[in-house]
Amino acid sequence: MIEELNQLGGAAPRPGDLPTGSGAAVWSLDTAREVIGGYDAGGAAELLDADERKRAARLLRPGDRRTYLASHLGLRVLLGGYLGMAPGEVAFVREDCPNCGGPHGRPAVAGGGVHFSLSHSDGLAYFAFAGVPVGVDVEGLPSAGAVADVLSSLHPAETAEITALPEDGRQAALARVWSRKEAFLKATGTGLAEGLVEPYVGAAITPAEVPGWTLRDLPAPSGYAAALVLRAP
Repeated sequence: MIEELNQLGGAAPRPGDLPTGSGAAVWSLDTAREVIGGYDAGGAAELLDADERKRAARLLRPGDRRTYLASHLGLRVLLGGYLGMAPGEVAFVREDCPNCGGPHGRPAVAGGGVHFSLSHSDGLAYFAFAGVPVGVDVEGLPSAGAVADVLSSLHPAETAEITALPEDGRQAALARVWSRKEAFLKATGTGLAEGLVEPYVGAAITPAEVPGWTLRDLPAPSGYAAALVLRAP
């Protein structure tokens, strides 16, 4: 399903590199890099569209703004590579929302050609690309307080699984659950409108099976959890 976790730094992919069938290409990026795919990260805003620049400007913390700009530059570099165009030429649209039909569903490339997903957390970004709907998520370990706050929002079986663990294992377990659920919600485009109870993804090291979808945990640095969801053939 995944050949490797690619590191985005120098060369970008080329048209024809995108996996077909049930495959997905997954990349990671240290958003503190000065050069991303041959482009100066300091000039990232110049390659983004007006909506992306507005979103970046609304971020008050410089670190958050830097992560946003770098990750969206990385997304454009990768999409441009797969589609055979310059990063600044990539145009985005929104699919219809599966909940209400409004134009605020999954982000997509105008004209299609590739499905993608982006996630970033604390200076680390993950990207996934496939020929079918895909979702990726990376999460830093939550605080003990966050574990207590979120537990009751999960599937009852997940709540029981995490509660049964020693306290020093609950944060990593919640990070696994959260990254799996977020990846699924991104792949389907439903977002958090229907809550976090479904689907059941499990808190164990091996994720649960989700009918109609392929769910895998991804390699991640210490202190993070990451997951990929891909629509099954």
